[in-house]
Amino acid sequence: MPGRSDELVGLAEPVRQRLDAANAAREKGLAACRRTIQASSQSIRAVHRLQFDEAAGIAEQAGTSLREAQDALAPFPTLAASGPLHDAAKEYAEARLTAALASDRPLPPPNELGISDASWLNGLAEAASELRRHLLDRLRAGEFERAEQLLAAMDDVYALLVTVDYPDALTGGLRRTTDALRPVLERTRGDLTTTFLQQRLQQALEERLAD
Repeated sequence: MPGRSDELVGLAEPVRQRLDAANAAREKGLAACRRTIQASSQSIRAVHRLQFDEAAGIAEQAGTSLREAQDALAPFPTLAASGPLHDAAKEYAEARLTAALASDRPLPPPNELGISDASWLNGLAEAASELRRHLLDRLRAGEFERAEQLLAAMDDVYALLVTVDYPDALTGGLRRTTDALRPVLERTRGDLTTTFLQQRLQQALEERLAD
């Protein structure tokens, strides 16, 4: 029987070429995903500094990097469905949705952001968690009415997310993300209530002293 060396070489070469292409796409996609996540984080920090124009510009950079990752991985469905791309899309959604919630603007839908519904929903949950920091900053600045509005927004997001009852395979682990939001919401509600009670007590004392 003749050896199969030549046959194996002939069969393996196209396999190797496809794997080389997939690996190159993976490396390019991972690098773009990392840039997306970094820029999204920077955008959120700018939101907390109330630098909304800067936040929007950085978010645009994140969106450009995300599209680069999507384009690189699109020919390879297995890679496109992997965790890194979902995580990058989720972080991008978080940045854009945090900015919208903090500035009281309309929320961009998934199709406008060019991401999946699962990434958008998870990004929305994490954006609501990010509002805690923004709310506490508003409290420290004495903006009590705005703090109440932000808590109401967090509450509305949570109320929506608990109604999205589908398997994790469809929602990208949304149930876990929503569960993590609940204690953040309750702590924030407690902080706001405590601050309001302290404010009323201080006002009562000042009125008493003024009499």
